[in-house]
Formats: sequence, structure tokens, C-alpha cells
Amino acid sequence: KNNRRQQRHQNKVHSSTLSTHTTIKISTMKFFSGLLVALTATTATAFTVNAPRTTAPKTALSVAATEWDLASIGRSVRIEGSSREHWEFPDPNQEIVQVGIDSNGRPVESLIELWIGPDWTPMKVKAYTEDGMMRPVQSLIGTRNKAAAIDINNTGPGDFPLNAAAAYAGPSMVGQRADLLSTNQGRYIEGGAVHSVNFDATVDQVQVLLYTDTRQLNAQVELLNGPNNFKQKYEVFTNNGLLNSLYVIFNTPGAGNVVRVTNLAPLEFPCKAFIASV
Repeated sequence: KNNRRQQRHQNKVHSSTLSTHTTIKISTMKFFSGLLVALTATTATAFTVNAPRTTAPKTALSVAATEWDLASIGRSVRIEGSSREHWEFPDPNQEIVQVGIDSNGRPVESLIELWIGPDWTPMKVKAYTEDGMMRPVQSLIGTRNKAAAIDINNTGPGDFPLNAAAAYAGPSMVGQRADLLSTNQGRYIEGGAVHSVNFDATVDQVQVLLYTDTRQLNAQVELLNGPNNFKQKYEVFTNNGLLNSLYVIFNTPGAGNVVRVTNLAPLEFPCKAFIASV
């Protein structure tokens, strides 16, 4: 009898111990499950509601780029290779026209002409860029306060189309061009001379203005990146460099950018160059 009683007592103790261990395990599992749910909810909240904005802050280049987007300029036209398009500007009270040309990353070769009257072309600008998306053609052209037209001719091959737009420039563009003249002394360049300016990697855009004292302007402006490795080039000719000065803007991504101005005219026809970052 004593042995039976001891055996029963041991079985009860063992059952109680097992029940206690089971209760502890269940409680522990519930605790960790609740903790995991809480951590998951907290993490989800941290990456959704309180997540920082992923929109990059606007830089000077992004703000300037929006002003030069073809959609912001005006009517945009796709011009196939070896074809042309022109825009009419009949208002003599306005003088500055904004011209923008880009592509989907292919090279751009174009000829921009100012037409006044039935058969007078007082200004021609040849524009080339290696990458029409990274470095689009961006220029301001004067109409001499006359009824005029801007003609854009895609001189590239048929498989290199371009997109172009032209419209009267807004007050900010006109003011930016005027500020370049008032805040810089400029550089006097004799006929046949060359002038270069280096820019570091912190400069996103460079503006260049060429003009003369009513004499003809025949010059070339290049954006170089490396020794004689030009990425973009403008060549201008006008019979009056004061009424039709050349104003262009270069996008200068990366380091090692150099702007080089060459006066293609004879010695008797100097010009003045204003070069500065935007």
C-alpha cells in the first residue's frame, strides 16, 4: 500500500510539473508572437507614414532646365533629317526669341536662320551637339524689333530627327541676358584669336554672349571635355553683331569642361565675349 501511495504521489508531481512547463512554453510563445507583431507594425509604420520624402530637392540646373524644356518654350515640332520648320514672330514690340532644340540622345546638326522680309537673312547659327538630351541647343536670338521668322533646318541625316521649339522669351530670360552684360567686363577678342575658360565640376550651366560694335560677327563657340574633344559647338555669322548678338547656354555635367571662343573674322573685325556660370 505504501508503495502504491508513493507511486501515485510521484505521478501527480510529474503531471503537475509537465503542466507547469507547458503553461510556461505557451506563455513564452504568446509573448514572442505579440512582440513580433508589435515590431512588424512599428517597422511598417516607420517605412510608410513617417518615411522621408524621396523627391530630390530642386537644384539650379533643374530650375533652369524647366525654363528650357521645349514644352515650356512653346509649340514643339519634330523635324526629320534633311527637312526644316519655321516659326513666325510678327510683333515689332518684342525683340528676343528663345530657341530650344533637343533629341532622344542622338547627335544634333542644325542651322538656325533669322528671316526678315522676303529674301533677307541677317543671321545664321550652325549648332551641333553630340548628345541632344544631355546637352540640348539653347539660344536667344534678336529680331531687331521687326516682323521676322525663325527657320530651323535639320542638316543631319534622315535617321537623326530632332525636336525644336521657338517663342518670344520671357522676362526672366531677357533679364538673365542683360545681367550677364552688366555684371561682367567681358573679353576683347581680335580677329583670328582664341580665348578659353575652364569650369570645375560644381558648375552646371555656362552662359556665353558674343557681340560687336555694329560690325559683322563671325565666331565659333565650343564646349570641350578633354583635349580638343568638343561636345557642343555653335558657329554664328551676322552682318551686325550689336543688333544680333549670339547668346547661348551650355549644360556642363561632370568635370573638365572648357568653353573656347574663336573669332573666325579677319583682324579688322574683333568681338567681345562674356562668359560666366548661370
